[in-house]
Amino acid sequence: MTESVNETQEQPVGEPVQLSLQDIASVVNVIDTVSERGAFKGIELETIGALRNRIATFLNSVAPADQEETEEPSAEG
Repeated sequence: MTESVNETQEQPVGEPVQLSLQDIASVVNVIDTVSERGAFKGIELETIGALRNRIATFLNSVAPADQEETEEPSAEG
């Protein structure tokens, strides 16, 4: 019986899952939205808030470097 359970839980072979910075920013937006709607219990707020802050800090630390790479000065002049 456990063999059939293990067989159904196998992951398909293919490309690894990739996340973009936009995907990660969406997580912060989801946390903010569900928090505003009262979806978290009071006891969970500290943990959820800490996770949200870590993600936001990460995004802020990589966003300026990412923007500098994509925003090259134009050659017009």
